[in-house]
Amino acid sequence: MTDTAQPPEKKTLLQTLAFFGERRSLVMLGLGFASGLPYMLIFDTLSLWLRDAGLSLAVIGFFSLATLSFSFKFLWAPLIDRAKVPVLHTLLGHRRAWMLVFQSAMVLGLWAISTMNPAHQLGVLAATAVAVGFATASHDIVIDAWRIEVADKEEQGPMVVAYQWGFRVAMIAAGAVPLLLAEHYGWNISYAAMGVVVGIGILATLWAPREAEHSIRPIPTDDVAQPKALEVLEWLARLAVLVMGALVLGSGLAGDATLLSKLVGGEALADAWTAKPNGIWLQLLGVITGLAIVVIAAWPIPKVRTKPGVYMSKAFGEPLGEFLTRFQGVAGLILAAICVYRVSDFVLNIMNPFYRDMGFSLTEIAEIRKVFGIIASMIGVFLGGVVVARLGLMKALVIGAFAQPISNLMFALLAMSGHSIPMLFASICLDNVAGGIAGTALIAYMSSLTSAGFTATQYALFSSLYALPGKLIASQSGRIVEASAQAAEHGGPIGLLKDLFVRLPPESFTAAGAKLGVSAQAMAAGYTAFFIYTALIGVVAIVLSFLVAARQKPTEDAAA
Repeated sequence: MTDTAQPPEKKTLLQTLAFFGERRSLVMLGLGFASGLPYMLIFDTLSLWLRDAGLSLAVIGFFSLATLSFSFKFLWAPLIDRAKVPVLHTLLGHRRAWMLVFQSAMVLGLWAISTMNPAHQLGVLAATAVAVGFATASHDIVIDAWRIEVADKEEQGPMVVAYQWGFRVAMIAAGAVPLLLAEHYGWNISYAAMGVVVGIGILATLWAPREAEHSIRPIPTDDVAQPKALEVLEWLARLAVLVMGALVLGSGLAGDATLLSKLVGGEALADAWTAKPNGIWLQLLGVITGLAIVVIAAWPIPKVRTKPGVYMSKAFGEPLGEFLTRFQGVAGLILAAICVYRVSDFVLNIMNPFYRDMGFSLTEIAEIRKVFGIIASMIGVFLGGVVVARLGLMKALVIGAFAQPISNLMFALLAMSGHSIPMLFASICLDNVAGGIAGTALIAYMSSLTSAGFTATQYALFSSLYALPGKLIASQSGRIVEASAQAAEHGGPIGLLKDLFVRLPPESFTAAGAKLGVSAQAMAAGYTAFFIYTALIGVVAIVLSFLVAARQKPTEDAAA
């Protein structure tokens, strides 16, 4: 990414729209498709094949760990930032060379899976699925780095739009095409064909423009005297500790301790890890413990300089240290804004029960959420890209912060309207549009925070950790609704909301209230209080966005 002394000239709307037809945007469309397809084939579609092969649900659930690597991909991002691919680096450049490596791994992995019989080669199939998941997560790391380095800050919005569209098209394709092929030709042919389709990513990589020359920041260790045997032993020990830290950290971020429980704790740990609602605290402990173990693995030995200690402390510490130094005085505020920005959206994890409690049928929910919701999401992503390109990152960040609580308040209006299809349609579409705008603005903003030499590592760190606070608060959503409903039943401030629901149709909230032992009006008031609460969280994001917008620019100018 290039920094200039003069602010970039503001693009017209036609210039902004024209960028979507440029080579870089079309390449991002193909790369997004190539990322989304293998992800869905491993994480989602594979479960259908395994079920057809007669495997139990417990075994099928274990395969979700194939995507565990997405939760802690920032741990090997420094390697991608620093290591060169022989031969390909000279021909394609640093990022495109790594893209080609991981795309080839995804294609070969899917082809390997297509030759297997799950009933007789389950272990090999599981290992291959994990390898494909690792290659896909690594592919995402490189794509993000290439996107940031090949486009200016104001162009990040349209680039993110192109990627998101490609990814969503892949999700739709992976949910239908492999199933149709399997129905007529069998699963093996289906996965072989999907491996060929993933090759679209290879074509996109070869067509992609070369990014600016990648600068690898050196880590001098020549002055460190250490016997080779001790160096090898230390490397092995540090890597073993790092892998253990990654497992604990990934289990916390993914909310799944199935693999970790095989090593410690047994089934009791796995059950406690996912227990409702208090398992989230164990997951948070896993994240904190995992990060602590990773720090220990990278920490230099006190008063003793060793090559592994110097290299790992620099590789892991320098990207974070550079960010904290560059944004000295405002770095904490920026990280707080990133962590809080999408919380008001993430806590809406009880929407399906809410729709059912209002009396909507499964068909009504599915038709609006899965059809119109996806369309609205793609429109929101597009609008977010246009806002970033036309108004700049900071204004887009503030607009996205406003969009989310407004959409949450729309759900409060939905609760008041009762069983109304037009209101359900308006609420879901507005929520998806707002989420698309906010998500695009945040991704573009996080991209702008990276610096040359550390692009992959810094962005992978931001994208891996920003959802953690939302996940923590979301675990208490059901409790908040039920406690608010019970409080409303017995009067108090929340009880005043009951007057808004005196004309509810009988199918809305009656059954849900009966289960909890409260009236339908109290249940509706509980949901309404929850949506107001989530909107207030969004107000915190708005305030932080304004503070960041006000303080970050002077800090960057002073650093320059």
